[in-house]
Amino acid sequence: MMGYSMTRWMLVAAVVCSGLLCTRSHAAPADDERMDERMGWWRDARFGLFIHWGLYSELEGEWGGNPGHAEWIRTTAQIPVDEYRTLLDEFNPTGFDAEAWAEMAADAGMGYIVITSKHHDGFCLFDSAHTEFDVMSTPFKRDIMAELAEATRARGLKMGWYHSIMDWNHTDYLPRRGWEAEARPAGDADFEGRFVPYLRAQVRELLTNYGDIGVMWFDGEWENTWTPELGNALYDECRKIQPGVIVNNRVSKGRDGMAGLTLDGDFAGDFGTPEQEVPAAGLPGVDWESCITMNDHWGWNRADTNWKSSRQLIETLCDTASKGGNLLLNVGPKPDGTFPHESVERLAEIGDWMAVNGESIRGTEAGPFEDLDWGRCTMKRGDGTTTLYLQIFQFRSGRSVRLPGLANRVISARLLGRPDADVRTVRDGPGVRVMLPMDALRSTIPVVAVEIEGEPSVTPKPRFADPFGLFVGEGEFRLEPSPEGVVARYTTDGSVPTGASPIADGAVRVFRTGLLTVQHFAGGEAVSDPARLVVRKVEPISGRTGPMDALPLGLRRERYEGQWSVLPDMDTLEPVSVDRVTTINAEPYAENEARRLSGWIRIDTPGVHRVRLRSDDGSRLTLDDEVLISNDGLHGPVEAEAYTPLGEGWHPIVIEWFNRTGGADLRLMMGPIGTEPVEISEDRLRHRE
Repeated sequence: MMGYSMTRWMLVAAVVCSGLLCTRSHAAPADDERMDERMGWWRDARFGLFIHWGLYSELEGEWGGNPGHAEWIRTTAQIPVDEYRTLLDEFNPTGFDAEAWAEMAADAGMGYIVITSKHHDGFCLFDSAHTEFDVMSTPFKRDIMAELAEATRARGLKMGWYHSIMDWNHTDYLPRRGWEAEARPAGDADFEGRFVPYLRAQVRELLTNYGDIGVMWFDGEWENTWTPELGNALYDECRKIQPGVIVNNRVSKGRDGMAGLTLDGDFAGDFGTPEQEVPAAGLPGVDWESCITMNDHWGWNRADTNWKSSRQLIETLCDTASKGGNLLLNVGPKPDGTFPHESVERLAEIGDWMAVNGESIRGTEAGPFEDLDWGRCTMKRGDGTTTLYLQIFQFRSGRSVRLPGLANRVISARLLGRPDADVRTVRDGPGVRVMLPMDALRSTIPVVAVEIEGEPSVTPKPRFADPFGLFVGEGEFRLEPSPEGVVARYTTDGSVPTGASPIADGAVRVFRTGLLTVQHFAGGEAVSDPARLVVRKVEPISGRTGPMDALPLGLRRERYEGQWSVLPDMDTLEPVSVDRVTTINAEPYAENEARRLSGWIRIDTPGVHRVRLRSDDGSRLTLDDEVLISNDGLHGPVEAEAYTPLGEGWHPIVIEWFNRTGGADLRLMMGPIGTEPVEISEDRLRHRE
């Protein structure tokens, strides 16, 4: 999804999916003492089916010769509301079979289904007494939600509704889309007086007329008319009607972009909703669910052939479960009401794998290991024992895999689906090695269940607080705190530490280029694998001097209009405007726009600097004429981090950014190592007119 250029002494260290910017995934009411009971079935399921279907599916992603649309087509193609409503006459999905949909989900090993009862276009797939813009006004005239709810429950699955807060059809919804504001003025539209009661009335229908509902999955909450107070009230309304329903965090206003976490504050919601990504380290201590497409679009797009393989989707399921989350895997049905054959094939192949290995997904929690180079691990707690499920993506060492830092005694090991297979375990330094029969390598993601005594006792290898490896003069490389009862010992010559090596008391000082190796010890014995970091002494990149202070404050901003999936080559485009900006951000918000900010930035403290670039969608940072960070592509708010040695003076800087639709974000923060990066003040920016 993202790539990096590394030149001179610049090093991209990490990309973090905004998890560092958030603090929790839900703010359930303080008196909700039955949270665990209410969330139990959802945590056990770990796997659900997402369905995006509506009027937009009729257009198959194409308008005016452009095949790049999907469920957002009414606004991305700028279709007038009256013209869009004519699609009501075309919606007649005679191939729709609720029984077949529910059966495919159940056979795939899923535990629940969430479908778009209403997407942003305002069209309802259910029989609503509060609008005629629903399925009963189409030639089909069948309540799709009623049929699917019955079929879903008959197969032991939970039913859930995706319901959009945003509504481009309703006359009282505000704000209007920018492109239609003139043709469709707001007039006497009353958002809180008429639209909000309409929204709540439809939610009451969905929670009253269709039996037990497992999930209310809201979306479209980001526009400025929707407030935390309205979101919290809607959450309370849902829980009042069905006390056991689970409500996602998009009901309120605290979601931090596509990362799906909930910011600190009074924001309702039971679980976080990362979109199109699995957080790198999961979201420990909170409930979360990654929603991910099989190809590139949520709704049906006939031209979208970029399908993920079944193996890739199974690996994503394992990755999500291993970090304690759920996977909500999307299908966009075709206009006739059938699933695309590519989706059908993938659901069947996932189901074949789940039939053998489903116990490593359902009812599991996050595994105890931080880094595994061969795959993922989930676990289940038993009575005095724990079962570790090793989901093997690849074999690094012959036909064996290693569990680093595991101190527990192994009771047994078995290969799922083959109880008679010869699986052996041996102690391997600070860890356990698991050896499999040769023919296990031919299986698609084989899973080994390893039963151990007690709770897992795993000592992770030491972790560097700043894994950049560069220093000017002399370097101090800080370590994250070690687990209780162990110490970190180190060497700087590339050798493996011993019980006699010096102790790293929170940090290691180095004076020359070399290989820094750190390992955890207890009682003179190594209890973790070693962590290594190449450290390199460098000279800072010289800054420019001269009469730069005489140049105008701020950066030059060029704006371009268009619809892109990656950063365009702005050298080949004509800007629609050129002006000056004093801060590096996405204001004013705009869709289908690209920007280039250019000029100079002043560095006052020489040394290695940490640089963070956060954007939604893609961005690129060029510093001293070299690409330092590339954070390109369509995505939610994603933060990329890099380190570079900078000398005192002025350094040329270029920031390129584009936004397609939805939210927008752009933020640059910098600071010397040892300090917290900060936004760049206007007095440190210059440009030429």
